[in-house]
Amino acid sequence: MAVAVTATADRLSQIIESHLAEHPGAAILEGGQTLFDMRRSRYSVTESHGRCLLQLWNDERNLVRTVIEVEERAHCLRLTTRRMGAPRPQVLELVAASDRRTPTAREAARRNYQRLLERVLTRAFPSAKPDGFRSAMDLEHSFGPAYVRGRLLRGTTAEAVIGVSEAEPAATVDGILTLGILWLEHCRQKGDARRHFGGLKIAVPVGAWRATAERMAWLNRAAADFQLFTLDERSEELAAVDFRDTGNLESRLVHAFSAEAAVERCRTGIDRLLGLIPPTARDRVELRPRSAAEVALLLHGLEFARVRHGAAAHSFAVRNEVTFGAGANETPLTNENEELCRQMLARLFSSRRPDGAHNDALFRLQPERWLEARLRGEIAGVLPGLRGDLMCSQVPALASGERGMLDLLTLDRNGRLAVIEVKADEDLHLPLQALDYWIRVRALNADRQSGGASRPLSAFERNGYFAGAEVSPLAPRLLLLGPALRIHPANVPVLRYLSPEVEWELIAVAEHWRRELKVVFRKRSGEAP
Repeated sequence: MAVAVTATADRLSQIIESHLAEHPGAAILEGGQTLFDMRRSRYSVTESHGRCLLQLWNDERNLVRTVIEVEERAHCLRLTTRRMGAPRPQVLELVAASDRRTPTAREAARRNYQRLLERVLTRAFPSAKPDGFRSAMDLEHSFGPAYVRGRLLRGTTAEAVIGVSEAEPAATVDGILTLGILWLEHCRQKGDARRHFGGLKIAVPVGAWRATAERMAWLNRAAADFQLFTLDERSEELAAVDFRDTGNLESRLVHAFSAEAAVERCRTGIDRLLGLIPPTARDRVELRPRSAAEVALLLHGLEFARVRHGAAAHSFAVRNEVTFGAGANETPLTNENEELCRQMLARLFSSRRPDGAHNDALFRLQPERWLEARLRGEIAGVLPGLRGDLMCSQVPALASGERGMLDLLTLDRNGRLAVIEVKADEDLHLPLQALDYWIRVRALNADRQSGGASRPLSAFERNGYFAGAEVSPLAPRLLLLGPALRIHPANVPVLRYLSPEVEWELIAVAEHWRRELKVVFRKRSGEAP
């Protein structure tokens, strides 16, 4: 049920900030048309003379509105706004989902794709019978309506089948292997005991196969016969993809830089920001160099300000550019808004503390980064086999695609690489997303060349990572860590389909991890179910 809120300007600002913070990929719509994609836009929401002012801008347009009322709906936040000089209010919608089709259009497209997939499979595999194809939601088994799933029957044998249309968002297409493994497992456990499900067939759109192929290459082929196909929805052509030969991984590694030197370059700007923070809270600030010329300031993993060292515009002079705010709310610090920055920081440090209020947006914001920050500071006690002194956070440019940066990378006491993926909330796709990073770390570690030493050096060593340590040529370990009650129940079944070459460990910590980081259980590859 939609609830309209007419409140103070501060309250309206908090609701909008909270929604944008929790949905960084949101879109701003007016009249059904997208005005701003927040992945490529900036915003500011402030209180001015008792009014809630929302400003949005990108390279194409700028918008300023007074927000009168907000209405929280099932799939969006509806803002009633007033534009200066306009006779009537205008409505803006903050839509969180990346798939912005209407529900009717989405359901019709999925029904059409289901009929298409059955038709194509009937022609491609005439000796098999398509059976039970559907795309209905099944929350109990984690199956969503974006994927069409069914079976191909051949006498006493069968195969699980799953497909996804080109109309679905890219993230949905990339997630098909997780759902495929779960569908195969479901067919094996719930199907006719007289029929053996020997494999899984996956159909993806043309041109969208690489992520699935790279992951599929690291599944346990003794567990099932995995097959990948592309389906051209116009020509209805089904083509097999050889996922065992996906070519060279497009991986690169930015050369390591001196964190100490970066901090010194940005010292003037850092000191200015620290001067705006309550004195008793300054020791809670973490300085995180992002590059040789940029340092971020964080509180429990949340980046709230940054300093960039570089040439001033239209000048050869070197200066520090200082900004505050998180994500799309980044704002340059000036003399005019310094007091606003001070007030924002006071609120941030009051809200974001281990015993803070759980309904506070600043407390809830970016829980993974908070958990990662706790782990970095206490890894010796939580994971004593790993070297906390050689911890790398957010290693940049591991892949040329858009799958981001891995959370943590370090060595164990024997010099073996350990990839650590941290999640504070349930994530169905955690195992295979973590596998993406493991694949690239493994490739970079296997890229060994003579470096003038007595042994070939890995790409990490040649680029200045883990200075003074010898990196083992063994494949890296894969560690996944999250709160015990927030680990998705489907994660372990998916992990057990990984190749034996992927040595993984799932680590659960207690729910009150913000106050105390304590391991409550572990599961490892090779252990009995």
